[in-house]
Amino acid sequence: MADAEILLAEPRGFCAGVDRAIEIVERAIAKFGRPIYVRHEIVHNTYVVNDLKAKGAIFIEDLAEVPPGSTLVFSAHGVPKSVELEAQARGFNVFDATCPLVSKVHVEVAKLHKEGYEFIMIGHKGHPEVEGTMGQLESGIHLVEDVADVARIQPAQTEKLAVVTQTTLSVDDAADITAAVKARFPLVREPKQQDICYATQNRQDAVKLLSPQVELVIVVGSPTSSNSNRLREVARKLGTESYMIDSADELKPEWLAGKVRIGLTAGASAPDILVRQVIERLRELGAVSVRKLDGAEETVKFPLPKGLKLGDAGEVNLAHMR
Repeated sequence: MADAEILLAEPRGFCAGVDRAIEIVERAIAKFGRPIYVRHEIVHNTYVVNDLKAKGAIFIEDLAEVPPGSTLVFSAHGVPKSVELEAQARGFNVFDATCPLVSKVHVEVAKLHKEGYEFIMIGHKGHPEVEGTMGQLESGIHLVEDVADVARIQPAQTEKLAVVTQTTLSVDDAADITAAVKARFPLVREPKQQDICYATQNRQDAVKLLSPQVELVIVVGSPTSSNSNRLREVARKLGTESYMIDSADELKPEWLAGKVRIGLTAGASAPDILVRQVIERLRELGAVSVRKLDGAEETVKFPLPKGLKLGDAGEVNLAHMR
């Protein structure tokens, strides 16, 4: 791959919800001391999780593992109502790092449920965000993962039916499944604004722009990251060879053989340091230049929960943690 060019997708990497979630954990450690406990990986990225472990976060799945009186953070993916109630009952000092765009879906589900609606949720079975959203209700929410699932579900009634989606899906897949839902249930209510988040949409759009211009797309992201997996799929659907890697070490020189244009992007939970390391590795393997493509500019910022203001000394300490 001598003299190859690297094309960088724009935007890529951290979104506002991920930035906020990581900052909540760092501030909680700075304010309340280590350890603090986090239910599930704060975001689906190995580097981020290991970095926070080193700073004093302990990641757990079962609240029974958390000592009484501890500080507990809910992950960016959100949690079922039962977990919220259990944390309350156990008396933990809780900070909710659920992405506000996921919380918006939870609020919509609660509001429409009171109006007598049942729900069809488009998402991936077993993903913590799906478990969190479906866990807002005890019943009346039906999961569909693909178009074939739409024919199988049996809601108790069809007059009041609403669609919600996981925020990190493929935009195109979600549109196909939604069309199948509308074909079967013509009265179904769709969200006023689609549930797929702006960052997921922007990163997929950037890969759609990138893929036709390169011979290979590398996606930086962890295997558990839904939005990173979707980026690799988007590139492959456009006919471009694509691989997802957790770090520069996973880059295989044989992927690059004979390639002169390499596309590079990163999922919304992948930090920029990993992208920089991949660029360095590509340079070692023969890339000579890096060019950033134009793309949507993201200016979204989400406020932090109350109770995490540190004051001047704490803010200085936090700067050293990054």
